[in-house]
Amino acid sequence: MSILLGVGIATTIVILYLGKKGWQALHSAVGITPGVLTYQDPNAPLSLPNLTWQQLSLNSQHLSALSDHQLRQLQHIDNKVATYQRYQLDSQAQHRTPALTEQQFVLHKLLQSRLPEMLASHYHLAGINGGSDATVSADTTSDKGATNHKRTEAGQLLQDALNNIDSRLDELLEQVDSQHLQDLRVMKKYIDSHNT
Repeated sequence: MSILLGVGIATTIVILYLGKKGWQALHSAVGITPGVLTYQDPNAPLSLPNLTWQQLSLNSQHLSALSDHQLRQLQHIDNKVATYQRYQLDSQAQHRTPALTEQQFVLHKLLQSRLPEMLASHYHLAGINGGSDATVSADTTSDKGATNHKRTEAGQLLQDALNNIDSRLDELLEQVDSQHLQDLRVMKKYIDSHNT
């Protein structure tokens, strides 16, 4: 009886040991380290120190006045700009340099000059840098209402500008995709015409 009990315990230990090693080997095979993964909530508010930009060069101080929605939209804009930049680099690698359109020029100017200027103006009007309106004027209800109205209007104007830039990028990326699709159609017609 004691021999059977000893064999049962030894078998259980061996099965547990092999099961653990097998589980670790499975994780290792797929590139996962057990206990290291942490869940990141995609809806959690963004943290300014953790934000990285692929293409946009923005003053992080000016970003502190933005809402979480606006920060996320700026990140989407940055991703779209990076995608467009990859298209441009691919075209240059193929020794194809398409002519710069007015739409591309305007978008470049918006992203490189106007967007940082708008963020600076929004930062100033949001009262983050000391609230110059509040220190100069008396603390009356009408002054506070006017200041709040300016801040609200500044936020709405910035949001409209971000929406405009976002839609312009969507149109430009759609044009690039359409051009690539057209290139494939032309090449297919060329190949089909030489098969006969």
